[in-house]
Amino acid sequence: MKNAVKRKLIQIAAFGFTNSHMTNFVSGKLYTGKWKQFCNPGLNCYSCPAATLACPIGAMQAVAGSMQYNFSFYVVGFLLAVGVLLGRFICGWICPFGLVQELFYKIPSPKFRLPRIFTFVKYGILVVFVVVLPVAATDYMGMGQPAFCQYICPAGTLFGGLPMTATHPELRAATGFLFGLKMTILILTVLACVFIFRFFCKTLCPLGAIYGLLNKISIYHLDVDRHSCIKCGKCAHTCKMDVDPVKTPDSAECIRCGACAAACPRQAIRLGFRLSEPHAAQNGGADSRTEANKLQ
Repeated sequence: MKNAVKRKLIQIAAFGFTNSHMTNFVSGKLYTGKWKQFCNPGLNCYSCPAATLACPIGAMQAVAGSMQYNFSFYVVGFLLAVGVLLGRFICGWICPFGLVQELFYKIPSPKFRLPRIFTFVKYGILVVFVVVLPVAATDYMGMGQPAFCQYICPAGTLFGGLPMTATHPELRAATGFLFGLKMTILILTVLACVFIFRFFCKTLCPLGAIYGLLNKISIYHLDVDRHSCIKCGKCAHTCKMDVDPVKTPDSAECIRCGACAAACPRQAIRLGFRLSEPHAAQNGGADSRTEANKLQ
């Protein structure tokens, strides 16, 4: 089975498990069973009627924004454990909103690459909207607000906001400027995803920022065999996340999708669990340059 097909099947299966209560879309009820106390490793709104698991970003903000300003050891520990083990593999294979973005990208249209500077925006969003505002911006009871969920998250609007307002007239009557703002962000994000691969992942996702920081030390890793690599550039050209695997195999933007490994004519790129450091980079010399010329 080709890697791209296998990845898509796993993405669909992960989406189905994460949102297994599909009948709730009709009733407008939320699943509140025992599974909801556990976090989904990917981004999926707690308020989605079909959601089986909680969103880690929402859970982190909810604990931090409580009157006691507690530190969410469970959520942070969960994210660190998953990130150290898998890194942004979660983004590429498990995240429900990642699958949605890729489906929008399949719409025929001109495709563009995003300037690298925009990929740093998500780190600012992580710090300001996930860490600082839930603690610093409090109401009259001293409780913080889940700022990212409340003001930005397009996944929450798509999976939670729209289904809930569609099935609850009282919620529709209460919508105002904030809901309009989030609808605008959702529409702009969806439109951007048509033209730019995983626009939200690259620019806005705080969960991707966390996993990206852990990509460099994650046990599931991308390695390049410098002896076999002929520097043909096919891997960098294939990568939709704008990563050059030869130069930065541990890039914070790499979602471990495996497209680069599939494109390599020498099978010099490998994805897998690694418990030791890779061999030092070697210069392929004249033989590598000769092979590269043959393939061009």
